[in-house]
Amino acid sequence: MMHVVCNKKGFTLIEIMVVIVILALLAALVGPKIMGRTDDAKIQTTKTQIRNLESALKLYKLDNGVYPSTEQGLSALVIKPTVGQIPKAYKDGGYLESKQVPKDGWGNEYLYMSPGDHGDYDLYSFGTDGAKGGEDKNADICSWELK
Repeated sequence: MMHVVCNKKGFTLIEIMVVIVILALLAALVGPKIMGRTDDAKIQTTKTQIRNLESALKLYKLDNGVYPSTEQGLSALVIKPTVGQIPKAYKDGGYLESKQVPKDGWGNEYLYMSPGDHGDYDLYSFGTDGAKGGEDKNADICSWELK
C-alpha cells in the first residue's frame, strides 16, 4: 500500500497583493527618472553621430578636394555621387562603416547644406521637437555649435 502525501504550497492572495504593491512603488519611483533620460540619450547619440559624420566628411574632402554638395547630400559618403562634381578619388566602400547614413536620435534625416551658412558645410538635426529653433531639449543640434 502506497501513501501519497501532497503538500500544496502556494501564495496567498495577500502575499501576491503585497508583491504587486511593492512593484508598483518601484515603478513609480524609477519610471520617471528613466523616462527623463531618454531625451538626454537621444541628444547625446545625435551629437556623437554628427561628430562621426563630420569625420567622414573630412575624409571625403581629403580624398576629393571638396565636400559633397547639397545636391549630393550625405549619401555621397556611402555611394559615389553621379551628379554635381564627380569625385575623382572616391574611396572604395564609401566613408561610413555602416554603409548607410544614420538617422538622428528621433529617426529623422540629418540636414546637410554645402556650402553652409556657418562654414564649408552645415550639418544639423532639429532635435526633439523636429522643428527649426527651440530651447532646452527642443533646441536644434548643429555641427558648428559642437566644437
